[in-house]
Amino acid sequence: MSPKNHKVRVGISIGDFNGIGPEIIMKSLADKTITDFFTPVIFGSGKLFTYQKNIFKLNLNFNYINEASQAQAGKLNMVNLVKENSVVELGTPTEESTKMAIDSLEAATEALLKGEIDVLVTAPINKDEMVKMGFKHAGHTGYFEEKFNKKGLMFLVTEELKVAVLTHHIPIAQVAENISKEKIKKQIRVLNQTLIEDFNISKPKIAVLGLNPHAGDGGVIGKEEIEIIAPAIKELSDNGILTFGPFPADSFFQPEKYKNFDAVLAMYHDQGLAPFKTLAYEEGVNYTAGLPFIRTSPDHGTAYDIAGKNIADERSFTEAIFAAIKIFRNRSEYNDLMSNRLQPRKMVVDNGIDEDLPDESEA
Repeated sequence: MSPKNHKVRVGISIGDFNGIGPEIIMKSLADKTITDFFTPVIFGSGKLFTYQKNIFKLNLNFNYINEASQAQAGKLNMVNLVKENSVVELGTPTEESTKMAIDSLEAATEALLKGEIDVLVTAPINKDEMVKMGFKHAGHTGYFEEKFNKKGLMFLVTEELKVAVLTHHIPIAQVAENISKEKIKKQIRVLNQTLIEDFNISKPKIAVLGLNPHAGDGGVIGKEEIEIIAPAIKELSDNGILTFGPFPADSFFQPEKYKNFDAVLAMYHDQGLAPFKTLAYEEGVNYTAGLPFIRTSPDHGTAYDIAGKNIADERSFTEAIFAAIKIFRNRSEYNDLMSNRLQPRKMVVDNGIDEDLPDESEA
């Protein structure tokens, strides 16, 4: 079946159920025609979702299954991980909600590795509470890097703005020591290939931000731009990757500037995510680029302050679902194209005769 005709199986982990995870999941799936576009597979609890759908007055019916391989097209499939009632305390993380967030994520990831789902969309988690429960990673990215045995790239995307970050969830005091020329080159190569494979941009233009105010101001406010960032940009440019900068971060995110590029590499988390979340409010998607599997999520957190009030906006989660589907199809088509490329005909070098042509003496 061609990528265009394949109905993508979208796995969904529920995050912390005392946050807005179940609400935005169900609101995203509430349209009766949604299963015409993809096959949802939620890793959660039937009783939990029934309880919460009644709170939000949503009319959904789930197809309860024991494992993702049993999912049926045309239905809202629920892998029923917990059959008992859950104690819901909306707005407050609990040991039970944290455990289910971990169990949901692990079950969904296992299904992804088995090929039972095609992509994974993750609802927001509480990182601190999960670490207290023995989860070893300060977020989804590190978890997937370990599971897939490959380094990922945090990549925030909309149609018009795409921002990657060089360093992920580390203290600001450790950012400078975690920046190197080789790391920049490696991450930009990943970003460049992602833009080609996953976003159908044949010759991406990538902007790189400086680390220091005013991009170091010629070395007056820091040497990283001169000694690390600019040399990395030059080496990449010399090797055919269209890389530009380093640009001062404080003035870069103006429409007439960032729209000249296909993607931006920020040096650290808040340098890239603060402007992204301001410009792409409720439309942004967090995509873990560079991995062999596709994982997206909304660009917001658990939002405990509005949990249960029926005011959570599901648009970012909906965008995350359709971004995952689009990336899956783009990547499938790219891989098909690469595998079906015409191979050059073998030539006999010593006499210049094309082996595919008959010898005149045999004609």
